[in-house]
Amino acid sequence: MKTNNILVIGGNGKTGRRVAQLLAKKENVKISIGSRTADIPFDWENPETWSPVLKNIDSVYITFQPDLAIPSAPETIQKFTLLATKLGVEKMVLLSGRGEKEAQVCEEIVKATAQKWTIVRASWFNQNFSESFFLEPILAGFVALPKADVLEPFVDADDIAEVVTEALLNEKHNGQTYELTGPRLLTFKNAVAEIAKITEKEIIFQSLELDEYLNMLRKYQIPEDEIWLINYLFAEVLDGRNSIITNDIEKVLGRKAADFSAYVQKTAKSGIWNEINQLS
Repeated sequence: MKTNNILVIGGNGKTGRRVAQLLAKKENVKISIGSRTADIPFDWENPETWSPVLKNIDSVYITFQPDLAIPSAPETIQKFTLLATKLGVEKMVLLSGRGEKEAQVCEEIVKATAQKWTIVRASWFNQNFSESFFLEPILAGFVALPKADVLEPFVDADDIAEVVTEALLNEKHNGQTYELTGPRLLTFKNAVAEIAKITEKEIIFQSLELDEYLNMLRKYQIPEDEIWLINYLFAEVLDGRNSIITNDIEKVLGRKAADFSAYVQKTAKSGIWNEINQLS
């Protein structure tokens, strides 16, 4: 049986790492990791690094940093997908943002360029609370965010990775666009409250205006490109447009999406929210 050579871009990231782990358990699959620290480095900002990584690759999982919504993303995705197709890549699975009109421009580029494609649009990740920018405020016991009352169907990165893996390995997902959500709607305030309850930590939640939040990030010397993206997500995407649950995870995997509470219980056992562990 022919070996399927799969490139996982962002193979050290939240979903890429999990996709690589799942693919490693499959027969007749050879994995390559696309990252700056890989044996053969890959850098979105340096197109000269693309060809060596794409050599002899059959399928690609595309995650784009920092986000498909940034103004330069369409040009970069266009160049990459054209090159990948020229070098013989047959299938591309793109991780996109749910409700991001700008990201949909990149989706259309992939559709027009790839021989076979699957689009995976994801809601906000559960893991943003344990592996990303919400972790530090949770450890500090004080989370201040705008749009505190907007409902979001937070989705688990493990579920995303399973859907992506299915899309990479099975032809029946070609030409499909999946919108991935968790099984229920929560506000950021609800989510933080669940973490506080299960971890038995006191976590104060404060609602801020968006301008106040951005000024706070600048005081913490967060890079301006990250602040631009955060502003975009809170100002443009978190307006209630994504306050709808889908059953696409169940459609692909044959089981229901993981609930936020299950994620919190599992993550709490890992000790990541244990302040002592973080400081030791």
